[in-house]
This record gives sequence, structure tokens and C-alpha cells, in this order.
Amino acid sequence: MPLQFVTTVYLIVLKLTGFLLARLPVFFLRGLSWTLGSLLYHFPSERNRTIRSNLHHAFSGKSRAALRRIGLESCRRTIEMGLFAMILPFLGERRLRQCLSLADFDADALKTLLRDSEPAVVLLPHIGSAEAVTLFPLVCGEKPARLGAIYRPFDNPALEKWIRETREKFGVELFSRKEGFRRSIELLRGGGSVGILFDQNAGSSGSLLMFLDRLASATDLPDLLARRFNAALIGIYPRRTGFLRSELVIERLTPASNAPGGVTLAANQWLETLLADDENLCASWLWLHNRWKTQSKPRKRFRLDQKRSHLELQKQLQRWKELPRETRFWIRMPDCLEEIITTLPLLKALRRSRPDACLTAVAAEKFRPLLKGFGLVDDTIRVPPRGRGYYRQLFMRRRLYPDTYILLNDSFRADLEAWLSRCPQRFGIRPRGKSRPLLTHTWKPPADPGEAGEHRLRTGETFLRSFGMEGELDLSPLPYHSPATSPREPRLPERLHVGLICHAGGTQEGPWPTDRWQELIRRLLETPPALEILLLGTAADRQFTGRIEETFPHEPVINLAGKTTLDDLVGELQRCRVVAGTDCGELHLANALGLPTVGLFGPGNPLRSGLVFDAPVTLVQPEGCPPAGGGSTGAIEVDAVFEALHRLL
Repeated sequence: MPLQFVTTVYLIVLKLTGFLLARLPVFFLRGLSWTLGSLLYHFPSERNRTIRSNLHHAFSGKSRAALRRIGLESCRRTIEMGLFAMILPFLGERRLRQCLSLADFDADALKTLLRDSEPAVVLLPHIGSAEAVTLFPLVCGEKPARLGAIYRPFDNPALEKWIRETREKFGVELFSRKEGFRRSIELLRGGGSVGILFDQNAGSSGSLLMFLDRLASATDLPDLLARRFNAALIGIYPRRTGFLRSELVIERLTPASNAPGGVTLAANQWLETLLADDENLCASWLWLHNRWKTQSKPRKRFRLDQKRSHLELQKQLQRWKELPRETRFWIRMPDCLEEIITTLPLLKALRRSRPDACLTAVAAEKFRPLLKGFGLVDDTIRVPPRGRGYYRQLFMRRRLYPDTYILLNDSFRADLEAWLSRCPQRFGIRPRGKSRPLLTHTWKPPADPGEAGEHRLRTGETFLRSFGMEGELDLSPLPYHSPATSPREPRLPERLHVGLICHAGGTQEGPWPTDRWQELIRRLLETPPALEILLLGTAADRQFTGRIEETFPHEPVINLAGKTTLDDLVGELQRCRVVAGTDCGELHLANALGLPTVGLFGPGNPLRSGLVFDAPVTLVQPEGCPPAGGGSTGAIEVDAVFEALHRLL
């Protein structure tokens, strides 16, 4: 079937539908808008999630009931605007004057539009029906100076011709985007006015700024025209007063700065204020459009990528110390302490690469205070325990609307949690031979990291860089801030404190036998300087450390294994001059705090899972053990550990 015939039929159907709708009673159109808008809001779809997510991000302080009210009304008004656009060509002047009036106008701004003595750039936000602005000459009471508006042309030539004829019949000239810049210059030179419908989704051709605390891309065309012709800056929008009824509001605006971008920032700040202060206007904005997708390309997701940016000027004008963080990155942490500590440099790098991101760590409950104390994330969410209510809790989290889910855990359970959140982007590492169908974007390592001898930290770094992360890893020790974990007062202030992490490893004798620990402690206590020994570990290590402690009933040996939370453990570690232990999470924690450490490695591979932070580290392996591990921890001699500790003391 020829394309021309199809387009002709389409235009006939469109005109016929508009003609019939224009002759229907208003109550019928109101009911149609109410019904279709309600379906649009409630029916599960990507549009449904977009509008709810946009409102939740923009007004996180409002109640869920208020957000629901705004979202539902916005959907109904979206249908109303569509109906108005269809019936507009078939309404007479008397009916149009009933639909639109002029009120709340700035007399000086109106005078500028009615005379050709001063050029003006007219800013048109996406509030209400854009077609209403083309009726301005009809409702202003007298013929204005030349007024043009830039619009997006239609691909269908017949539809394009009909739209222009119906929109230009009252005197507003329409310029397509292809010719808009040249025609705008001609109009402004003659003292006329140019209207520009500005939004926050200009793509790579726009400039980065923060809009409602999230990164957006805004057009700089109003800024370029206003500065080039020293034009007045005027904002116009329709305020809805009833069904198919609005009043035009006209305001004169002031650029935020004389620097490039000042007009762009002023326009968007003006719109932000309108949306935040007036719920009627807020409900008339098109919330179902995803205007904050400028930095969402998967391969560039973890960095800011734009040719032009007004962020520094905006920070200066708003007096921000840092960018607002409303773009929500959820990071699923590993399930063991050792791997969590290893990922901390990745969190630090991600923070620098995406300074606008709100980082939320999804972790087991026992790790949440620790992650908060290091201050590398803005918030934490617990991984719900398995059992009754597990899936319900995961399902409810979709109401928090994360933008990106980063999985540093490769379990199916973690993938399921991410999928149930309805997060639109879910990133993870896909090991060889494993499928992760619940994720949207995966990175496959080029080779088995274990065989390559690459540290798991570097594997995670390459994963994040494959999706855009920039900057070098900072491996300097991390400060820890928590009111509950300030360094403890020494029990014996005249003695130095040594922390020994006596990990039982799930066996009766532990990776390093009891008698070896006892011999080490005996030699430490007999050799200057005077020491107090702290036995550290988990509740599972309590019985093992108890047998060590009972050998020294009258010596300064304190068994703290199983008596401290991770948060408390930090305070105990901070008391120590040096820490020694077998390969375990607590040893990695001491390293992250910058403490000198002695690590006893046997079968474990230090090249793959060794300590990563820039602090004094001595690795002790059995004699003859290769650098990649594989020996027995029990074969490590006491002399080697004692000498390493004594050097650090």
C-alpha cells in the first residue's frame, strides 16, 4: 500500500476524530480524560513506573498519598491536553476565549511582547498545553509585535501542513527546529519575540545542570539568543482553572548570571520553583517523560559525559559544597567481611566518578554500621533474611525506585533481589560458564582471574571501568567515624597493645594451632616492650581463643572474641599498635584502618585475596610455599611471625 495513501487516511481519521470530539458535551470529554488518565496511572507499564519514579525523586519529602494525588492528576491532564490539541482546529473564537484568558501578567513583560521596540526571548515550560500559547494574540486584546515559536516538525508532510495552518491562524509564526535558529535571529533583530519550549532532555547537544536535584541536559538556545541580542527574558505558561480552561501567566525573568549559562540556569530554577510551590502547576507538568536520562548510557553510566556543563556555575550560584545526590545507585555488597573490605576502594572511586549519585549499600544487617562508619555510602539497606516475609520485603522495595543496581555479589539470590526491585539498569560480572539472565548489563572477564593471579579488587575495578568509571583507585587507609567506636581508653596505658586475630576456621585446632598462638604470646610478653594482648575474633572463635587465654591466667591477655560487634571491633583495633592474624575479614579490616598488620597465609592466594590498603603489611607463608599460596598455615613457624611482629613494634 503506497505510503502517501496511508498518510492521507491517517490525516482524515485524525481530522474526523477531532471534529467529532469538538462537538461532544464537555462532561463526556471530562469523563474520557478521567478514565483514560486513571488507566495510564494504574496500569503496570514502563510509563507507569516513570511517572511514579520521577515524582518520588523530585519530592522525596512528600507523603506517598500526595505523590499519588499529583501523579494521578498529571495523567488525567495529559489526556486532557491531548484532547485539546485534537479539537483546537475545530473551535471558534468565542469558544477559544472561554478556554483561555489572560491573568496574573507582568505589565512590563506584556508591553514588551506587544511592541517591537525590544527583542524578547519567551521561555515556554512544559506546563499545560503548549498549543495554548499560540492563542496569545487572541486573548491579549490587541495585535502583538511579531511573535515566533520554535517547534518540532512532523515527519508527515500533510500533517505538518495542517498543524501549521491551525496554529498560525492567530498570528504566531512557527519555526521548525531545522530553520529555527536562522529565523529566530531575523525576528530578534527586528525587535520581535521568539518562544522556545525548553525541557531537560536535550541529549548530548545540551548542557549539564541539576534539575530537581538530578542531572539533566538543557538547551542553551535561549541563553545564546538572549545574550547575543540583549533580549528581555519572559516566561509564559498556562495555569489550569478548570477542564479545558486555563489562564496565561506572563512573568519577566532575570538571568542568574551574566556568564554563559546564566539564562539556562535561571529558566530551570524558575520552573523548579513553580513545580515545588504550586501543586496545580505541578500536576500540569508532563511527569511521564523521562527527562533525567542524559547520563544513562550503559557504557558511560559510571561517569559524567557531556561536552558542555553548567555544574560549576550552578554550584557557585547555589553555594553548594557538592552536587545534590538524587540519582540512586544501589550497590549489592558481598556476603563476607573480607570481600566487603576489598570493595571499599571501588566505592570511593565510584563516588568521585559520579559525584551526583546517592550510593546505597545493600548488605547484611551486621555489616551496615561498619559501612556507615567508613562514610563511603549515603545510606544502607539490609538484605532481608530468608523466611517469612522475604519476598514481600523485596517487592516493597520497588517503591524506592533505584536507578541503577550494581552487584558486587554474583549469587542468584542477589540477582533476584535486583530484578524484583524493577530497577531499569542492573550491572554485574558474569563469570565464565555462568549465566545471569536477571541482569540487564554484564561484563565477562577475559580470563579466569584466579589463573591470571589478578586481585579481586582489580577485577572489580575493570568491571566498573567497562561501564565508564574514571579515575585511579585510592588505596590510602580509610577514616572511620562512628559515635560508638571512638578509640577505647587503654586498660593498661603503660603498655603497647597487640591484636591477635585467632581464627578457628571451623575446626578444633584452627588454621594455626593453639600451641603456636600460645608460644607466640609467651615470647611477646617476655620480650620488651611491655605489651597487652587482645584476642580478637567472632563468636565462632570464642571457644578456640578461650583455650589460648586460659594458659595465661595472670598475664595481660584479654579474650574479646565474640564479645564485640563489628562496630565495637573497630574501636578495639584502633587501640592496637600492630595486628596479626590468619587470612580473615578482621585482618582486612585492620588493614583498611591503616594499622600495621602481619598476615599468616597458607592455602589462600595473596595475589588474589591479599590485603589492599597502603599500610605496613608483612605476609608470612610456610617455607617453600609459592607466592600464589597453596601451603599449610599450620606449617608457619612461630619464629617468622614473632620476628615480623617485633619489627613492626
